[in-house]
Amino acid sequence: MDIDMNDTTQKPTVVAIGNFDGVHKGHAALLKRARAIADSKGLELVALTFEPHPRTFFKPEGKPFRITPETVKERRLKASGAARVDVLDFNQIMADLSAAAFIEIMLVDLLNASHVVVGADFHFGKGRAGHIDTLQADGRFTVDAVTLEESDSAPVSSTRVREALEVGDIAAANALLGWEWEIEGEVVHGDKRGRELGYPTANVVLGDTIVPAHGIYAVTVDVGDGIWHRGAASIGIRPMFEVKTPMLEVFILDYQGDLYGKTIRIRPLKKLRDEQKFDGIEALKTQMAIDVAEVGLLIP
Repeated sequence: MDIDMNDTTQKPTVVAIGNFDGVHKGHAALLKRARAIADSKGLELVALTFEPHPRTFFKPEGKPFRITPETVKERRLKASGAARVDVLDFNQIMADLSAAAFIEIMLVDLLNASHVVVGADFHFGKGRAGHIDTLQADGRFTVDAVTLEESDSAPVSSTRVREALEVGDIAAANALLGWEWEIEGEVVHGDKRGRELGYPTANVVLGDTIVPAHGIYAVTVDVGDGIWHRGAASIGIRPMFEVKTPMLEVFILDYQGDLYGKTIRIRPLKKLRDEQKFDGIEALKTQMAIDVAEVGLLIP
């Protein structure tokens, strides 16, 4: 939910602050600590986050990098213990807000923070001038700084998750996340080429979601019916047909129906192979049949 800037009747809260991109194991540990504090005090736990991601605001020309778009992030934050997710609009006004003003307006006036939980390297305010000591010095709330969990002798971080996705190592990304990474998007009309090849696909624009290594993936798909269906997905530019913007196309093995305009969730489980340009349509169809058969063997 967005913050109501006119709400001055806020009951005391425990506030966990962060960008929370990925809501990975490190974030989960922070939220677990915040949840324990909230439960001990009988208070509501609010996850305070920012949209768009500050990196997008400062570098709008950058390539897509989001592990979790807003809807997925909110779902994961609540699954990790947040009773409420408040979203701050990260705009120029927010970027220019001093650390002191951020504390006064956001934490004291709007959220009536009794306790604040952040990562040990948390910075905030204009020029990232605010840090843990700034929060602790305020005195109107208590502060916990949580050191992020480690995996393979290195802190779990959004950067490490992105690096794993960019090389197509879904298992490594999921191990860092602590949940199965997913792409969520609306099904749009494509060129109907999959239907002509005998494998009708649902096409999803990736938007600001990070594009994993281009290739063919075994996936599961939730079309909104409560079932995770098996699928074979192509993520990339389809070298046979020279699509310029990477997108996701998924053939769902055990589902038939009109999905246009619906929002679906796709969980890549394993990269099967790289994208490939074939000598002709028949060679492509033969490989697609192999891909679909492999998905059937990989996913019960």
